[in-house]
Order: sequence, then structure tokens, then C-alpha cells
Amino acid sequence: MEAIVPSLHAIIPAGGAGTRLWPVSRAGHPKFLLDLTGAGRSLLQQTYDRLLPLVGTDGLHVITGVRHAEAVRTQLPDLPADHVVAEPSPRDSMPAIALMTALVHRRDAEAVVASFASDHLVEDVDTFHDAVRQATEVARAGYLVTIGIDPDEPSTAYGYIEAAEHLEDIAGAPDVLAVRRFVEKPPADVAREYVDSGRYRWNAGMFVVRADVLLDHLGREQPRLHAGVLAIAEAWDGPHRDQVLAELWPTLTKIAIDHAIAEPVAAAGGVAVVPASFGWSDIGDFAAVAEAVLGGKGGLGIVGDPQAVAAVDGSGIVVTSGRTVSVLGIDDVVVVDTPDALLVTTMARAQQVKALVDHWRDAGREDLL
Repeated sequence: MEAIVPSLHAIIPAGGAGTRLWPVSRAGHPKFLLDLTGAGRSLLQQTYDRLLPLVGTDGLHVITGVRHAEAVRTQLPDLPADHVVAEPSPRDSMPAIALMTALVHRRDAEAVVASFASDHLVEDVDTFHDAVRQATEVARAGYLVTIGIDPDEPSTAYGYIEAAEHLEDIAGAPDVLAVRRFVEKPPADVAREYVDSGRYRWNAGMFVVRADVLLDHLGREQPRLHAGVLAIAEAWDGPHRDQVLAELWPTLTKIAIDHAIAEPVAAAGGVAVVPASFGWSDIGDFAAVAEAVLGGKGGLGIVGDPQAVAAVDGSGIVVTSGRTVSVLGIDDVVVVDTPDALLVTTMARAQQVKALVDHWRDAGREDLL
């Protein structure tokens, strides 16, 4: 069994409604709480399972919305109750990660924090663990480190990381490269150029950094956010926690970690990347669900009771809550059946499902969201 990495703390931000996975993913029961692959464990539980050997329960921390905190504690019963923090409202990833980092740093001055999304899949856990261990060694040297996914296609669904030269003389991290810049999701022709060049990796939003280094970067790049987070952390173990959190949280800048610190620190030469290939997916739409369920074999993937689905000359994905679904002669179909909503689309249009969420919101159908 692998040894726990000393002073490594994993932060799992568990937020977002997964609108591209509507109607199975809703604001009240979002993507990370669902088992979308038939594994018998939700995406959050699978994230917990693969991080546990690296950090143990004492090094695992989840920050989620107030409406989901109880469900998170129910799904992760072995996690200490105070390791689940409820944010009063969504403020994007940087405030969430910064608050957890400040709380961890107060308890462990040598802490290295590693942030991983709650709703991604990893096939090769051993290779993932190796990448995290390498990233931790680089983080101890003072870098903000990201784990970049070796791209297997010119995807326009992900941001990219442009790598530069190898960083020498960091023991235990033979694969690490300097980062030149982060790039937003590109058009198809640019994505093809990126992949063909060999210099770019997908940005999976995985960051590993010493807690004190992250807070120092935040102080320089986002001083108001930094001051607010430290004030909340200072009050955390006292009688005024709830009052201070309620007052200060809504004032914190709503910003992603990429924009808040990763991009400016990369421009200054302070970011490194550990390239890795471990079968990663962000399960961003139903096409990704089909890929995860079918393993690239083709045919019709089923999430739910397979006895409730009949398929003749069809391919794609069916998600059923129990009602009988029949598919005849349709390729690349997406059928998602829930008790109060039915979605029928194609794999090619899977990224656009969130437009339907916008439609029903504009129509006043909050019950469907």
C-alpha cells in the first residue's frame, strides 16, 4: 500500500449544477452527487476513493454549498464532519480553495494543498498518484504546479497549458516542465495546431502548491480577496464564525483560480506542469458519459436499469430512472428520462444542453432546474 504523503492536503471544491447533464443533474442534486457511470459510487465518492491513499481522511477537505453539505457528509461518512465546509453562496473556485487553504495552513504551517474537482473521472489511479507525488515535490520547491493531461484529440471543450523547458534538479519529479501560459478553449483549427505541436496539455484544473505560497500569490494578485479569506479563517474557531462568514463571504471577488493566480503567476515564471496520461474525463456532457460507460467500444450505453432499455440498430446513451425506453434505428442518440423531464438530443449537440436549462429558467420553471 502506498504511503500517505506527509503534509499533503487534498481540497475538493464540490459545486456547480452540471447544466450540460440536465435533466439528471439539477441544482438540488448536482452532477458530483450522481453515479453516472454505473460504478456504484458517485463522482464525489470516486474522487474521495482515489485521493484517500495519498492523504488519509485527516488530509481530505470538501467545500460545498450549504444545500449540499448534508448530502456530502452522508456520501462520505468516514470524513470528519469539520472537514466539510459549507460556503454560503457560490463565488467560483478561488474563494473556495483560498478559504480551505487558509484553514489548513492555520493547522499545518508546512502544508501543501492540492485541489481536485469533485466530478471528474480517472481510469489509471496509479499513474494519477505518481503525477500527484511528483507535483508535490515540485510544490515544495515553491512552484504553483498543475497536472496537465496529454491530449489525445484536438478538443475545443478544454483550456490548454503551453509547456516550456524541463525543470532540472527537482528530486522525485523527472517529468516536470515550466509553464509558458494558460490558453482559453480554442477553436478547432487552433486546437489541432496545439496538439500537433506537442507543447500543449489539457488544463484539468488540478493545482498543487504550498499553502503559504498560494496565500502569498493571492495577497499580491487579489489583495481584497486575500484579506477577506484571512479574516474568515481567523474567526473560524471562535464564537463569531457564522457572523463573520455571513458578512464577508458575499464581498469576496467571484473569480476562478486560473484567472486569479495561475495565469499571472505563469506569466512571471512561477508555474510548473507535470504532464500525465491516466484516462481523465471531466464528464462534461452526455457524450463524455457515453464514452465513460462504453469505454470507446461503440453501441448504446445505459445508465440505470438495463432491463428497462431496448435498442435495435441504435447507438449513443440512454439514462433511465426506470421507465421503459426503446431506441430503434437511431445512431448517436442521447435519451435522458427522469420522472419530470425528458431530454432527446444527439451526441453532436451534447455540449448545448445547457441552453435548455436557460430556456426553462426564462420560462419560470424553477421546478425543473
